[in-house]
Amino acid sequence: MVIVLKSGISAEEKKALAKFLGSQNFKTNEIAGEEKTIIAAVGRLKMDPREVEVLPGVERVIPISKPYKMASREFKPENSVVEIPSPSGQLIRVGGQRIVAMAGPCAVESREQMMSIAKRVAESGATILRGGAYKPRTSPYSFQGLGEEGCKILKEAGDKYGLPVVTECVAAEYIPAMQKAGIDCYQVGARNMQNFEMLKRLGKISKPVILKRGLSATIEEWLMSAEYLLSSGCENVILCERGIRTYERATRNTLDLSAVPILRSLTHLPIIVDPSHALGIRDKVSPMAFASIAAGADGIIVEVHCNPDKALSDGPQSLYPEQFDKLMRDIDALAPIVGREVAHLRRDEAPVKISSGKKSAKAAAKKVSAKKITVAFCGKRGAYAEQAITRHFDDQATALPVDSFREIFQSVLDGRADYGMVPIENSLAGSVYENYDNLAAFEDISIVSSVTLRIQHALLGAKGAALSDIKSVYSHPQGFAQCSKFLAEHSGWNKIDAASTASAANFVSEKNSKANAAIASAVNAKYYKLCVIEDSIEDDPKNYTRFFVIAANHFVARKKGDLAASLAFRAQKAEGVKPNAVSFVFSTKNEPGSLYRCLGVFDKNKLNLTRLESRPVHGETWKYNFYADAELSPDERNVEYVSGVLEALEKEAQGVRLLGVYNAETR
Repeated sequence: MVIVLKSGISAEEKKALAKFLGSQNFKTNEIAGEEKTIIAAVGRLKMDPREVEVLPGVERVIPISKPYKMASREFKPENSVVEIPSPSGQLIRVGGQRIVAMAGPCAVESREQMMSIAKRVAESGATILRGGAYKPRTSPYSFQGLGEEGCKILKEAGDKYGLPVVTECVAAEYIPAMQKAGIDCYQVGARNMQNFEMLKRLGKISKPVILKRGLSATIEEWLMSAEYLLSSGCENVILCERGIRTYERATRNTLDLSAVPILRSLTHLPIIVDPSHALGIRDKVSPMAFASIAAGADGIIVEVHCNPDKALSDGPQSLYPEQFDKLMRDIDALAPIVGREVAHLRRDEAPVKISSGKKSAKAAAKKVSAKKITVAFCGKRGAYAEQAITRHFDDQATALPVDSFREIFQSVLDGRADYGMVPIENSLAGSVYENYDNLAAFEDISIVSSVTLRIQHALLGAKGAALSDIKSVYSHPQGFAQCSKFLAEHSGWNKIDAASTASAANFVSEKNSKANAAIASAVNAKYYKLCVIEDSIEDDPKNYTRFFVIAANHFVARKKGDLAASLAFRAQKAEGVKPNAVSFVFSTKNEPGSLYRCLGVFDKNKLNLTRLESRPVHGETWKYNFYADAELSPDERNVEYVSGVLEALEKEAQGVRLLGVYNAETR
């Protein structure tokens, strides 16, 4: 059962409650939510729940009706996030705002093979390295894996390229050898989903476990197997849909993507999909991996091999590295549409040795969390910029609200914030010109990343308010511009500007009048105790805002190449991936054909311009700054290339500045 505690419960009341539940043979787990704290009590219910409900400090009791208790949504309403420390100490989170990719060969064959694959998948965006050391094969004559030696090779490859590793446990007696090798995450294969004794053993070692669905298992049977892990002490269980056996023989198995949204309603556990084993055919894997993300999966686990035709296991379903690279770029483009972002390894941490012990793993996690960064944004809690921070940095950042866009830049410059999240353009309302001006004004600020967020507006009002009650509506000017069609239908309303959409929601909440409403994200209804009068009121569902992540740039480069190298290095440290975009600001000489010649620099260098904006230069009448964004290929020579473009541009323009060499999300 789930016991919801009163907000003012005392320590003595909580202690008495725990003692009473213990006397009734219940195992308890306290879960602190944003608004309520609950105690999840697991055991056989032999008493009337009202006996608990009348105890001091208890608000209400919710009996759990499902046979799987700890895996159920009733047990824990919020989604769980499984944290897997990387060799550098970064926490790879499965189940948060980010999409995680696990990749590698079906089987560990040799040290050379694993080093080659680990390098390629890390470069393409994988955050966890997979590889089978022990192989449960249908035929006893097939390759059975390298065993303990395979675990050591897998771990060595993961450590070299900064990837935590996952491999399958096929029998309980192999667990000590896997622990000794330092395996970060244990996989339970489809054949062992109901090997309950092995599940109980794995549950006691306090390591993350990926539990694959059995060949013919129902969703309830699958969740009951997860219950074995959870009830044995494993706090980090990831469910993996890998296809089920049906009468269809066109593919190896039938991938049950409907399981993803069904599981979302039944369990708090994170969900990933293995399209490689489901399809068994190489060219079918990528489309279904893509579909898995669209269905709501938290990640994928796919097989990748540098030479699949000679693979010792499952070569026909293994992707070539080039195919995996394209898949990751496609998922990058899809992520903003589903409100997610692809996880990347960050390269700015010194290596942290993580042993197999529970205390060591927690110490590593504590070390990482101690380095939590601060990111400034304009507005209040619930602002779209804050949502962009959560998506981009997951929970590795503390959001710092400030009152203006200029204050974001100033906060980053004076060290109050490590980064800033600033909106730069919207697909419906156009550019945020103030931030183009800020980029020109703050010469010690550079762009380190670009984030794209889908914007969905709602009309929020006081509890019980209806459209007919509204007299005044509050929002940021961009919010009004993005909902112009909806507002045209209510032309009698007074439109009042606010510093941000979240500020508008906060103001309406404070007024507490049915005559006032705000245009903001629906998440603000919860934060400011408002109701959603009407949802999805933006003019077009393809409504995106692009944000720049900015950082201080406290150095003076002696040469332009030093500047480009420094900015590119910082961006790659922040993102863990090679930069794919560059931004410049420049002004033209006061002579005929000047802009034409400046643009010719980009043409001669075959640099594809994706955006060109002009803004008046403050204090200089009829003079303009031009802002140019351009695409970069993921090439090791980017630094020299950008430096060459910068040099050529300086010959044709005035006041040239490199704003950033960074990674930009594709759409």
